[in-house]
Order: sequence, then structure tokens, then C-alpha cells
Amino acid sequence: MSEVRSPAIEIALLGDDGAAPATTPATAGVDGRTNIFDFDRARLERFFEEDLGEKKFRAHQVMKWIHHRHATDFADMTDLGKALRAKLEERAVVHAPQVLFEKTSTDDTQKWLLGMDAKNAIETVYIPDKGRGTLCVSSQVGCALNCGFCSTATQGFNRNLSTAEIIGQVWVAARALGNVPHASVAQGGRRLTNVVMMGMGEPLANFDNVVRAMSIMRDDLGYGLANKRVTLSTAGLVPQIDRLAQESDVSLAVSLHAPFDELRTQLMPINKKYPLAELLDACVRYALRKKGESVTFEYTLMKGVNDQPEHARALIGLLRDFDRRVQMKGAAKINLIPFNPFPGTGFERPSDEAIRAFQKMLNNAGMIAPVRRTRGDDIDAACGQLKGQVLDRTRRSAEHRKRLQAAGAH
Repeated sequence: MSEVRSPAIEIALLGDDGAAPATTPATAGVDGRTNIFDFDRARLERFFEEDLGEKKFRAHQVMKWIHHRHATDFADMTDLGKALRAKLEERAVVHAPQVLFEKTSTDDTQKWLLGMDAKNAIETVYIPDKGRGTLCVSSQVGCALNCGFCSTATQGFNRNLSTAEIIGQVWVAARALGNVPHASVAQGGRRLTNVVMMGMGEPLANFDNVVRAMSIMRDDLGYGLANKRVTLSTAGLVPQIDRLAQESDVSLAVSLHAPFDELRTQLMPINKKYPLAELLDACVRYALRKKGESVTFEYTLMKGVNDQPEHARALIGLLRDFDRRVQMKGAAKINLIPFNPFPGTGFERPSDEAIRAFQKMLNNAGMIAPVRRTRGDDIDAACGQLKGQVLDRTRRSAEHRKRLQAAGAH
């Protein structure tokens, strides 16, 4: 296995607070009109009161039409007066991402390639299971963090997604699935029960737009998801984790993948900026913000890299220390993820025996460590496999192609 490099450009693309540069498009839809998808409830109320001179309850009606009934034409919103509908048509638009194509896996996982603009596209994945349906949502076009085991990283980074582009992914999936918010899962009406910000990009590097989109996901006028059913997964931007604890109430998942700083820095260059001790301190603070809060740690198992007994023992020590500091057994949850291969990677999936042995060590230490079942790998929709179309600003995609060509020549 070749050493994972950490080019300076990936760190340079992040500011001191861990945020990506402000490259998100302005809040606009077609012909400069305001895209309603960009507004959570509070901002839409202000738009109706301050920009349109209307009562704020009209915003509630429009949200239901968009997110519950999947309407995009103001003319269809029949409980609004004709004058208001005409005013909305002039000033606003409901503009969703364009579906370029969709695929369905043999295990019923669905993937959409969604056009964000003329040159960029992202992927969104729906994973059905017994009694639940999870949507994996992207937050950026590409990713600036360059984690060595992630297919998204090979495409480089272009820009943040707007709130409209993030919540638009949920809308596209909800419409395609016939989702009915607040309906019974048992009766089949509610198809979206969980959303995970685990698609393309680092969510905390696009903080404001992601938090606003998650607010719509959890709003009764939006998709009505419980706080604990919206999960944000981060590579570990420490200042933004602390800010998230103050501004939002969602579940936190942290991409750990190594119990030692040296190894984690090789796998995840962001660890050089925010090493394990700082990251775990922030996770403890997040868990302590309210009683009973837990944090999920994701651990991708790679053959001969982080799947040995010494890694398991060190991981057990980290998790036990986390529980002790939070003063709650099970405060640290761990998900084991077998590596999902992609072209040009230097990593391999461990054998089933090695995966079970690693899991057994954690279980024998009193920890619940489920192995995430691989879903959608036949359509490249599994964890770490997502790739859209990225007009790369980091030159990383060109470097990846050169490595593939060099490997093919040999």
C-alpha cells in the first residue's frame, strides 16, 4: 500500500474555523428570482412579511405545498389568493436539482445523480430497510479533505452546496418515493425516516447552509424528522463541532478510522490540524450538552492498515475513556464499516474472518460494535464510493487520473 499524501492545498482550502471558502452560489433561482428552497421557516416568514407584505402564516402554507405535496408551481397552491400567487410567480421560484439519472441496486438501494449547475453534479442515495428508510445527502460538490480511502476525494473539490441544493436532494427523493411526512411507516406512507449528512463533502465545512437545511428536515412543515433521526457525519472540524452543539440538535457521527494520530493523519490529513485528543475533547463536550447524548464513531476497516489487534485494543481504550468522561456507559457508539473498493485505490477490504475477529475484540470488551452491511455497491452507492461530476479546483482529479494511467502502464 502506498503512503497517503496530505497535499497542502487540502488544508489551505479550510479557514481557521475549519470552514470551506465562500463559494456557494447566491440565493437565486431562475431569472434571478428567489429560490424558496433556500428558506427555512423563519427566513420564509421574513420573506413573506418584509418582501411581500403578507402575513407569515402564508409561509406555512407554501412550505406544506412544497415539502408535503411536492408542488413547484405556485398556480397549484389553491389555498393562496390569485394576487399572492401572481406576486410569488414574479418574485420567487421553487427550483429543484435536475435529475440526470437514477439507478436502483439489486438490494433496492436507489441512487440519483443530480445536476447542481452546468458543470457539476452530486450523488444522493436512499437505503431502505425494515421499518426505516435512510437518505444519504451531499453537502459539497466534491470534498477538500482528501481522505485517502474515499472515492469522492479523488474528484477534488469545487464548491459548497446552497441550502436549496441540499434540501432539494431530500425533495427529489421524497417525490420519487411518494413520501408522506407524518404518515405511518407500517402503512407505507412514510418512506423517509432518517437523513444522514454522509454524502459527498464535509458538512461542517458548509456550516450555515447545512444547518439551515437540517432545520427544514426537522420542521413539521418540512419533513417532520425527529432530531435524533437527522445525523451529521464529520471528519472532525473541532470548532464547528462546538458551534453545532450551540446551534442545532442533531445526532453526531465522527469519522475516526484510526486510534493513533500518525496513522489517522496518513488516512485523513485533517487530523494534522485537529488531532485525536482535540477531536475527542470536542465530542465529549457535544455529548455533555444534554443528558443521555451519545456520539457515533465510524471506523472503516482496511486490510493490514487499521484492522489488527493492536488497533482494536487502542480503539477500546479510546471508547472506554470517552464513556468515563461523559459518565455514561455506551456514550461512545462504534460502527464498523468494511472498506468498499473503487478504481485506483491502494486499500483492500479485510477478509470476513478478520472483520469478525476485530468485532469480537470490541464485543468482548463490553462494546456494541455492529458491522455496517454493504448496500448498493453494485451501483457504486456504498459508503465511500460516491462520485458525481466535479469541475475540480484542486487539481486532485487530474493527479488521480495520472496515477491510474501509471498503474495501467505497469
